[in-house]
Parts: sequence; C-alpha cells; structure tokens
Amino acid sequence: MAEAKREEDKIFSYDTGKPADNTSAFSADDSAQDDPPSAGESPLSIELAKLRAEKEDLTQTLVRRQADFDNYRKRVERDRQEEARRGVERMIIDLIPVLDGFDRAIQSHDDPAFEEYRKGVTLIRKQLWDALSRHGLQLIEAENKIFDPHVHQAIERAESNEHPDGFILHVFQDGYTFHGRVIRPAIVRVVVHPAKHSHSEN
Repeated sequence: MAEAKREEDKIFSYDTGKPADNTSAFSADDSAQDDPPSAGESPLSIELAKLRAEKEDLTQTLVRRQADFDNYRKRVERDRQEEARRGVERMIIDLIPVLDGFDRAIQSHDDPAFEEYRKGVTLIRKQLWDALSRHGLQLIEAENKIFDPHVHQAIERAESNEHPDGFILHVFQDGYTFHGRVIRPAIVRVVVHPAKHSHSEN
C-alpha cells in the first residue's frame, strides 16, 4: 500500500516518459518568486526619478528668477543714480552763469583800490567752483589749444600763419562738461591759414 502511494507521487515528463525531478522544479519556482523586480520597472524608482527631475526644474527656475531679480535691482539702481545726476546737472547749468558773473567782476577792475574787493570775489568764486567740481563739473580747456568741434564753438576766425590752423587764439566764454558730457561748449576765436581760407571760399 505504501509502495502504491509512492508511485502515485511520481511525476512523469511528457517529453521523455521518465519521472521528473520534483525538487528542481519547485526550487526553480521558488527562486523566480524570490528575485526582486528590476530597478527600471520599480514604481518607487520611477517616482524617485520623477521627483529628481522636478527638483532640477525648480532649481533652474529659481536660478533664473534670481538672475532676473538681480538685473532688475541693478537697473533700478542705475536709473535712480541717473535721475539724481540729471537733477544735479540741471542745478549746475543754472549756476554756471553765476560763475560767469564772478569772472566778469574779477576781470573788470584793475585799479589797485579794488584789490581787496577782487580778492573777496575770487575767494567766493573759488568756493563755488570747488563745490560744483566735486559733483562732476569740469572746465573745457580751450586757450592755446587746437579747435575741437566736439567741445568748442568758433564764432570768429583770424587769418594767420604764425599758429597752426585751428589754433584757439581767444576764449570768449568758458565751456564745461558734466561727468564727461558737454553741457556748454567753449566759445572761441580760431586761426585760419590764409591759403586754406581762400581755397575754401573758392
């Protein structure tokens, strides 16, 4: 009876007709069940990769927003400084005629009796000039210079061969720049060589 039971427990292979190895079949099934799924197919790995991609996108967005904000801040600061500079420039333009008045007052009296008066006016004029120059006002050099149409304005020409063509003989009115920009050209008299002057008229 026990022998019959053992015969029933045997499993035959349909291909060979021989008893199959039950132990190896079961062990193969067990090993297949114990193997974990591949990383690429794991839902956890897919979710982790998605989160990493979202984090990278957010990081790049933050970097771009920070750069945009820095550019905006710099532009606002630059505009603020430019507006302040324009305000100072308007004030200086209004004060330049005061400098002209001081210059005329200093040059108008050569009488020794006015020496103390002239010293006082010169001192006041210097104080005003120092204040304006600290804010960016500069005198345009013109006397004994060669004419530069960017900073000089010629209202008279004098024919002469004693000086180079375009030599500035006299300055009628001083010119000024403010932070490198001409706010008033120097009004001057320039030398013109006679031959060149005659050629230009022809």
